[in-house]
Amino acid sequence: MSEQDRFVPGVPNWVELTTPDLQSAQDFYGALFGWTYVDAGPAPGGGRYLLAQLSGGAVGALVQGEPGGWHSYVLVDSVDETAKRVRAAGGLVLGEPTDVEQGRVLAFTDPEGAQLRAWESRGRRGADVVNAHGSVNFNDLHTRDTAAAAEFYAAVFGWRVLDLGGGMVTWALRAYGDHLERRSPGTRESYASMGGPEGFEDVVASIAPVDGDGAPAFWGVTFAVEDADSCAARASELGGRVLSGPIDAPWVRTTVLQDPHGASFVASQYVPPSE
Repeated sequence: MSEQDRFVPGVPNWVELTTPDLQSAQDFYGALFGWTYVDAGPAPGGGRYLLAQLSGGAVGALVQGEPGGWHSYVLVDSVDETAKRVRAAGGLVLGEPTDVEQGRVLAFTDPEGAQLRAWESRGRRGADVVNAHGSVNFNDLHTRDTAAAAEFYAAVFGWRVLDLGGGMVTWALRAYGDHLERRSPGTRESYASMGGPEGFEDVVASIAPVDGDGAPAFWGVTFAVEDADSCAARASELGGRVLSGPIDAPWVRTTVLQDPHGASFVASQYVPPSE
């Protein structure tokens, strides 16, 4: 079943890799996650826009360009209104909203410089596959100032900070859990049975505090994997790097990886509390 109807305005919905070597990136992620690719036509900045797929459903996209890195998108009702809110809250709009295939897009940074993109849908709402091995599991804001970030993202998307305990601090969207429950009755019960803390159904992203004044703020991407240790070993075999881990954290075992062209990401294995 496509996951596109899980996305409502204010929910991260898409990821996109910019890479200097499109063929190399296809090979790396194809071997690591089992992705196949569909050419979706010309990319807005030139070159081709490739949809990365699992079981026939899109998980994100690859496009050639520099600098290399993973970019996160958030679904919104209007990118033009989002641009106004970004400016009013002290963020920086990186060019005017742009019309592209199936939507309208806006790139911006928060006051600390973390870049994010907003997506106004005119067709595709987001990824078809999420939370499965090789697909996006979380989008993560790495920030030096959680309080300032909370003010900004509350003004732009209506998010609030939700501390789930055990060192896990998240972004929550009010009533998102109600939407998920209507879409799939039993969602709350399912989360609870897997050890999810109270309020987890409203969570849309996570917060990772960054130490040090010189450390950059950024939005990162976490992919779900069945075995974090095997994924780290395989990434090294394919020419990538293991930047940290694998390490254990509440509910997960994670490792920070880097592809052969410098784009970093997290691979996360779900570990039930009983284990």
